[in-house]
Amino acid sequence: MPQGSTLQDVARELRLPDEFVVARMNNEVFGLQTELSQDCTVEFLDTTSVEGMRAYRAGLVFLFVKAAYEVLPGATIFIKHSIANGIYGEIAWAHPVIEKDIQAVYGRMLELVKEDLPFELLHLSVTELREKYRAQGLQDKLRLLEHYADGDILPVYRCGDYYDWLTAVLVPSTGVLKHFKLRYYLPGFILEYPRRANPKVVPPYVEQGKLFNVFFQAEQWQNNLKIPDVAALNRTIDEGKFPDLVKVCEAHHEKQIAQIADLIKQERERLRIILIAGPSSSGKTTFAQRLLVQLRVNGLWPITIGLDDYFVDRDKTPIGEDGKADFEALQAIDLELFNTQLTKLIQGEEVELPTFDFKEGRRKWTGRVLRITEDQPIIIEGIHGLNDQLTAAIPQGRKFKIYISALTNLNIDNHTRVSTADARMLRRIVRDHHFRGHSAKSTIQMWPSVRRGEELHIFPFQESADVMFNSSLVYELSVLKGAVEPLLQEITPDDEEYGEARRLLTFLRHFRAVPPSKVIPCNSILREFIGGSCMH
Repeated sequence: MPQGSTLQDVARELRLPDEFVVARMNNEVFGLQTELSQDCTVEFLDTTSVEGMRAYRAGLVFLFVKAAYEVLPGATIFIKHSIANGIYGEIAWAHPVIEKDIQAVYGRMLELVKEDLPFELLHLSVTELREKYRAQGLQDKLRLLEHYADGDILPVYRCGDYYDWLTAVLVPSTGVLKHFKLRYYLPGFILEYPRRANPKVVPPYVEQGKLFNVFFQAEQWQNNLKIPDVAALNRTIDEGKFPDLVKVCEAHHEKQIAQIADLIKQERERLRIILIAGPSSSGKTTFAQRLLVQLRVNGLWPITIGLDDYFVDRDKTPIGEDGKADFEALQAIDLELFNTQLTKLIQGEEVELPTFDFKEGRRKWTGRVLRITEDQPIIIEGIHGLNDQLTAAIPQGRKFKIYISALTNLNIDNHTRVSTADARMLRRIVRDHHFRGHSAKSTIQMWPSVRRGEELHIFPFQESADVMFNSSLVYELSVLKGAVEPLLQEITPDDEEYGEARRLLTFLRHFRAVPPSKVIPCNSILREFIGGSCMH
């Protein structure tokens, strides 16, 4: 290809279909707008890939924002959080937004898709970008630029007369974005998109009222703190208010855990089993220990039972689609033995608990016996906690189910949310390094498998929880930044994980780094990942 050719020129030369929206070049992901400047190895990725679908979703948000500004001049648009198969947001305008307004935005989005406008990639100085944002009236984005030098060069996308600085890679043009839906959802909207498994079909919307309420409560809490976005968090740190922020956030967590313990106490005669489940790096272990303390304050003396000890012998472990032993499958647990022992314990009978020997891959009986009294609820923490098949022998009325996840509601700016999955992955990278001897490379390598397990075994059951606990801390990414950046920088361009490492490092540039000082209490959920916990 001649000098100055773009990746899109190469894709056209190869006659690739529209679904190929980004490319991996020397293990880093780029938009097709990128010019080729040297010999390289290129792999084009479609929307069935993680990177391709991420670019597709980012393109849809850009498309929505541009259309909304055109249809509702003077509006302020807020992209809030993911929900079900979409993204929830709100619009502040001259009058309350109604369904007719959202339908008008939807119509303009469809027109922009037909116009097939390019998403142009520019590289502007911070001074130039400030001028663009002032012209567009985007004060939130101007605040975000406060801790960047005037001469810093940033990647900026332009579509028509709208400019935005994004850490995400975008699809080449609006014409690619053919598959989406937009629905009115009082008081805002939900922008629905397809899944990687079937990128041309938007799946039916599934209501998630409980999860939505947790996000709403998180937003109200952050409004009380006056920290809606990263710029506000950075300013809090610059003003020396970080210690106070930590104290208030940790007190908020403790109050929520105490309230959950109070709910259990109110039904102490009925509730005998407390089940805790949530995705990876949600802080389940620390939460369970802190709940145990609060239950003791309420006069209860809970005991914990580990699901790992009820694994079937390794030669009976079910085999997954990849031909390997699937230890996350529900059938990897001896459900009959587990339910039999639970029913006996609840009725006051003494049982001998098994111990699973992971070296030998089989169950052992070591004389470990247990008998409980009526003031001793059983706490069970594990991946299948919300799946009623796990505790099929226990009546619904005797169980209390808790869903825990780090549901971050902090935004980069009004249009750019912080991914909950990214926040959890950063937690896990730091924890795996400190406590499991794993590199950032190996954690990133494992992450897709972890996410598949969550999609299969946890997320389908989250709405069945009696309560949801949000383990996210507004300040945590500023603390994790200093710990995780050196680990991500160890990943080299020769590694397949290099692109993901670069994406996370670019994302972390927005945050002021704060060292993990003594200000963070030893019982904080964050200590489960950065070390220094007194709850293990």
